[in-house]
Amino acid sequence: MKFTKMHGCGNDYIYINGFTEKVAQEDKPELVRRLSDRHFGIGGDGAIFINPSTEADFEMEMYNADGSRAEMCGNGIRCVAKYVYDKGLTNKTDISVISCGGVKYLQLFLEDGKVDTVKVNMGTPELVPERIPVVCEAARESIIDEPVFVQGQEYKMTCVSMGNPHAVIFMDNVTDLKIEKIGPYFENHERFPKRINTEFVKVLDRQNVQMRVWERGTGETLACGTGCCATVVACILNGLTDESVTVKLLGGEIRVTWDRESNLVYMSGPAVTVFEGEW
Repeated sequence: MKFTKMHGCGNDYIYINGFTEKVAQEDKPELVRRLSDRHFGIGGDGAIFINPSTEADFEMEMYNADGSRAEMCGNGIRCVAKYVYDKGLTNKTDISVISCGGVKYLQLFLEDGKVDTVKVNMGTPELVPERIPVVCEAARESIIDEPVFVQGQEYKMTCVSMGNPHAVIFMDNVTDLKIEKIGPYFENHERFPKRINTEFVKVLDRQNVQMRVWERGTGETLACGTGCCATVVACILNGLTDESVTVKLLGGEIRVTWDRESNLVYMSGPAVTVFEGEW
């Protein structure tokens, strides 16, 4: 089986051409676990199969490193765009990609004939708790700056879905955060029936924030595209930033804009091919 290793701001995945490489659906979770192992496999935050689609130009079938299926990945979908263009699967610089029923629209920017950066229309942020999902005692329209108790400590969370669930936690210091200790408790908290991706965020100014992320099914990653989008939405809802923000991550920077008039979130960032091989 041939593969391509790619990353967006250090959020790395193993990409497999589903047009030519045939893997039985029931075998994919275990295969992804083996591929993603950084000691005994290729190494990555998960694997993404690029498949044909009748509803969009391509389908992105994404799995976390633990073999669980994920709905959406902002860094992953940018790399899908680079893969299909650089490999000649399309000659268009405006494409659509479907993942778990949701279609995203991407604009590709080239350098020396190859994709360098990608802008993604990430769609409308979902704030209704039951659709994220987040457990609430009563029906409500959103969860903004609400207390949540984790390991006996109170945090304030703002919850957003960008096709997958996120809880954004604002903090004064994320650099020294022992994320490997607290992250699993957020991920598996009783209020998140499908687990949660957790962003720990320090606001630097009206246009810049610093973020670390604990992704469900993977752990800490160097970047999370949907997490950046959820973070900027949360910042704006809490009155902390302007509508266009640079998110500074361990692996690089991603630019996010929430167009309030259209209620659409746009994300721009790099896509990089690391190497290719055969498993």
